[in-house]
Amino acid sequence: MKRVNQVNSSKLSYRAEIDGLRAIAVISVILYHSQMVLFGRDWFKGGFIGVDIFFVISGYLITRIILSELQAKGSFSFLNFYERRARRILPMLFVV
Repeated sequence: MKRVNQVNSSKLSYRAEIDGLRAIAVISVILYHSQMVLFGRDWFKGGFIGVDIFFVISGYLITRIILSELQAKGSFSFLNFYERRARRILPMLFVV
C-alpha cells in the first residue's frame, strides 16, 4: 500500500478495492430497496449503510486528489478543483 507522500501526482493509480467497496454498497442499497421478505422476516434492513460507504469513498478519493495536488504543486485551488469537476459532470447532466 502506498503512503500518502508517495502518491503519484501525474495520475493516481487505479484501486480495485475501491470498486469492490462500491459493489458492496450498490448491492446493499439494491437489496434494501427490494424489500425482500423471506420466511416472514425482512433480511436487508441495513441497506442505508451503502450510502454511508459511498460518502466515505468519495471523501477518500477527494482527499487523495487534494493531497496529490498539494504534493505536486505545493498548493491547492478549490476553484480549479470545482471547475474540473464541473467540466466532467455537467455535460452528462445536460445530456440526461
